[in-house]
Formats: sequence, structure tokens, C-alpha cells
Amino acid sequence: MRVLVTGGAGFIGSHLVERLLADGHEVRALDDLSSGRQARLLESLGVELVLGDAADPEAARRAADGCDAVCHLAAVASVEASIERPLSTLRANLVGTVTVLEAAVAAGAERLVYASSAAVYGRNQDLPLREDAPSMPLSPYAADKLAGEHYLAHYHRSGMLRGHAFRFFNVYGPRQDPKSPYSGVISVFLDRAAAGKQLTVHGDGGQTRDFVYVADVVDVLARAVAGEGDDDGDLPVTNVGRGVSVSVAELAQAVGEAVGTRPAIEFGPARPGDVRHSLADVTLLTRRFGSAPATDLPTGLRETVATLAG
Repeated sequence: MRVLVTGGAGFIGSHLVERLLADGHEVRALDDLSSGRQARLLESLGVELVLGDAADPEAARRAADGCDAVCHLAAVASVEASIERPLSTLRANLVGTVTVLEAAVAAGAERLVYASSAAVYGRNQDLPLREDAPSMPLSPYAADKLAGEHYLAHYHRSGMLRGHAFRFFNVYGPRQDPKSPYSGVISVFLDRAAAGKQLTVHGDGGQTRDFVYVADVVDVLARAVAGEGDDDGDLPVTNVGRGVSVSVAELAQAVGEAVGTRPAIEFGPARPGDVRHSLADVTLLTRRFGSAPATDLPTGLRETVATLAG
């Protein structure tokens, strides 16, 4: 099968490219390299990289041509950026999604796997968060991701292709750029702890998140590309988390243990609009794919630190 991965030079995308190649697929990537840093890796793997913007119809058409399936990961994955620049992030995140959908249909692709976000739940605190929980987007980013699900549902219902939307919780692992303004808290903590610097915790550290290792995420995505996890009827939407709650204070301690240090921790002001708690219900994930992600936080942190050392 020939698979297009949009955002294929990025953090999650590059891991997915490797997994799809290992599964025997032919892979093409579409990336404008605005945040993706893995172009050399793709080249070393012999993967064709179409350099372009997912929201550009011509680039999307060239990338999708001849592909049987599409994994759409390209996005500006930042709440802050969407608040500061809502029009440009709407173009990247929603217009890009619709453009890729159109290109996939024109290419005759049978399946499209879509990276959505737990941000669609907003401040909903009916934990753990089920896929049928009310959506409460608090940012343009979250609104764009939710709208992308609705567009995909239209193409899915119309029979133009088979879709599956995945709501990612807090993904971490190797290749997550700690210097990026869009990076997750784990990559920032690991980078600072390894350099002997103090860790800054926004708020009291009691806020909790559901951290999921990148290899477990791409395992689910690759299996969805192969047709696993389908439901009859409407568009399947599935959380991708571990279903385990970890406080930011606990995370800071775990990062220190993984690095082999005891970093100083500074508590700063809470960030405006920060969700207090986030936790995935993984019932549907387990039903559709047989199990929830298995990599626990200490193991995932050790794996990530090992790549930093290398």
C-alpha cells in the first residue's frame, strides 16, 4: 500500500513514517518544514518528500497522487499560536485538512486517518473524558481540530473514503524539539534537567495530564491505516491516551529520576486558560485495537533520555 503522511518530517509524523515502512508500505511525505526537522531522516530512509503546504491544493494533489491511504498530521499544534494568529493557523489546520481531504478523494485514496486533539474537550471535567462527552473548544486551535472532524465525517458518511479521527492527549518521546514554542512539557523538562537547569512549573503543580508515548501512538495510527478499528456507520472517533493521570509535580520528579539528577523546581504563575485536569477514557481505544498504550511514563522517559544521550 502507498501511504501519504502529511507532516511527515515532524515529531509524530517521522515516527509514523518509520513504522509504516517497517510494515511494508511505500511511504510519501508532505511537509513545508516550517516546524518539521526530520527531512534528513526521511532522505536516509528513501522516502519521497513533497516540499509544500498542505493547504496548497497543488502541493496536496501532487503528494496524494497514487496513494491508497492518507495520514493527516500536518498542523500548527499550538493553542497560543492560534490565539495570536487565528487566520494563519486556521489556514494550516482547517483549510489544510479540507484541502488534503479533497486531494485524497481526487487520488482515489480509500482511507484517511486524522490527527485531532483532546483540546476539543476544553474545560470539560467529567473525567475520564469519553468520546461522546460535550465538546467545549477554548481556542481557535481546538475549534479547528473539531471542525476537521466534522469535515472528515461528511466525507466518511458520503462514502468518498473511510475515515478515522484520533484525539491525541499529551504525546511525548524522541525528536520532540524542546526549543520549539510548540513543544510539550516533557521535552522542555528533559532538556532543562539534562542541562542541570531548574524546572519551571506553572501553577501549583497539581494540574494533571494523560501522557502517551509516541511509539504507542503510531502503533494505533499504523493499524488504522491497515483497516483495524473500523466501526460500521458514522465516523469512528477514538481517544489516544494511556488513561493514566499524572500531575505536573509528579512529572518533574519522574524527569529528574530519568535523567539521574534532582533538578530544582520553581513554581511560576498559572497560565491563563490552562485546563486543570485532562484524562482519556480508553474504553473505545481498547475495544477497537485490543489494548490501551502500554508504555508507562518511567519507561517512556528512559527511552527518550537514551536518544538524547545518543
